[in-house]
Amino acid sequence: MVSRVIPVDPFDLVIFGGTGDLAQRKILPGLFRRYCSGQMPVDARIIGAARSEHDSAEYRAFAAQAIREFSGGRRCEDGTLDDFLNRLEYVTIDARGTDGWEQLASLMRDGVVRAFYFSVAPALFGDLAQRIHEHGMATEESRIVVEKPFGHDLASARALNRTLATHFDESQIYRIDHYLGKETVQNLMAVRFGNMLFEPLWNSQYVDHIQITVAETVGVGGRGEYYDKSGAMRDMMQNHLMQLLCLIAMEPPAKFDPDAVRDEKLKVIRALDPVLPHHIVRGQYGAQDGEHPSYREAVGNPRTRTESYIALKTHISNWRWAGTPFYLRTGKRLKARSSVINVLFKDTPHSIFGEEAGRHANLLTIRLQPNEGITLQVTIKEPGPGGMRLIDVPLDMTFSDALGPEEADFPDAYERLIMDVIRGNQTLFMRGDEVEAAWAWTDPIIAGWEARNDVPKPYDSGSAGPTDAEMLIQRDNRNWRGITP
Repeated sequence: MVSRVIPVDPFDLVIFGGTGDLAQRKILPGLFRRYCSGQMPVDARIIGAARSEHDSAEYRAFAAQAIREFSGGRRCEDGTLDDFLNRLEYVTIDARGTDGWEQLASLMRDGVVRAFYFSVAPALFGDLAQRIHEHGMATEESRIVVEKPFGHDLASARALNRTLATHFDESQIYRIDHYLGKETVQNLMAVRFGNMLFEPLWNSQYVDHIQITVAETVGVGGRGEYYDKSGAMRDMMQNHLMQLLCLIAMEPPAKFDPDAVRDEKLKVIRALDPVLPHHIVRGQYGAQDGEHPSYREAVGNPRTRTESYIALKTHISNWRWAGTPFYLRTGKRLKARSSVINVLFKDTPHSIFGEEAGRHANLLTIRLQPNEGITLQVTIKEPGPGGMRLIDVPLDMTFSDALGPEEADFPDAYERLIMDVIRGNQTLFMRGDEVEAAWAWTDPIIAGWEARNDVPKPYDSGSAGPTDAEMLIQRDNRNWRGITP
């Protein structure tokens, strides 16, 4: 099975922060992979813009090194890399001053899509948007791409939205969450709304509970200063896990249209119940056998109360999900890197096989990373004589097995999302009111533990998190699914 790649329209893509870590690791290698796949038109152009003093030749050398190191081993025909690099330009620019802006404006072409990627600190978003307008670079075909964090709380998110709205329409603003670009995340909608098998069962009558886990083996690394001001709640729960929750719980949109999809996601966020204090567990990781520092050592703050782990239980107050708990957890320095959604269905109302057959329930597992795929656990008879012995076995659709290694070599999330920006498709991007609604739910949770002076629970690096998180779900006679790669 060979997928059909349709080239996008001609474009000028300006990467503010073009020499930064995100450009190096994701944006430039991702664009190169799209070029190798034939999706980038011959007259596309990429312009790096940053404060550092470089010329275009030096920037091409920087991009070449980034592609060799981070493109995932993608092989192209001889000469392809040089062809790609010839599309790159560079401008030294001052986001808050005047240097470089006239030169950047002179590079803009008429009649093509203009995309401006803000891979910089949020404090610079307003300055960049203003100067793009002042120098005549904003057209009806202009789009801006905004990296998270989208504010630090509801007030700052509203202020940021107002600032961007001063210069661009909502239809031109692309708030990027790379989790939404993952192939399996999009498959959530295909599984739910493309299969009659699941949709009639996708409600509180048949679903016992849902678990969403995003586990990381890495610590805070070089992000310590930023992370200690944010924590797992702001850095992961409020955006990445919130988006997964919306996709797994939302109502079917009338059509696969950007605003129709985002309308349904917004309804989920607004229907979330407040989280009770005893339904939250926060943690901080300790040192790991002398190899890795503890969280407090990594951020250089021995008294910090910022969480590197959070688990919580919440409910959605609507007809579909009333009474069904959702358990969400995320953390750093855990035992494996794993992003997975588990939908656990209820037991059969009556077992005809007797108590000796044990309890068995269906489980739908959606693995986002690594080893992307979907598994449905069903109950069968164990082969052999000796009575009716029941066992659970998986119906496994690991993408690399089902589709073959070439088809399962999915585009990186940034590849897909940047191409969606050029196409003008906002389905996988967050709308301003959606961001504000997420903060409106998050802020009271944070304010609550700050008022209680809660201290995060310690947990060992390489573990599944604090033991209190196990107790959180065990109080409901349930258990977390294991964190496995």
